[in-house]
Amino acid sequence: MGILWSIIIGILAGAIAGWIMKGSGFGILINLVVGLVGGVLGGWIYGLLGLGTSSILGSLVMSVVGAIVLLWILSLFKKK
Repeated sequence: MGILWSIIIGILAGAIAGWIMKGSGFGILINLVVGLVGGVLGGWIYGLLGLGTSSILGSLVMSVVGAIVLLWILSLFKKK
């Protein structure tokens, strides 16, 4: 069940990050994939900062932070 929750949280994080980063979004499908990858990136960033999460809400916030960072990085390479 842990993998399923991670996927659901990643998809939600991608949708939220795409909504927050309105001008930097790449479409709903790519934003959802970015949310999944952002969950991993957020976990890595939180680990570097010495933070951890133990709840679903904390995992969602961590994934959203990672997805926003990833969307920002991808927007640097997006053609205008």
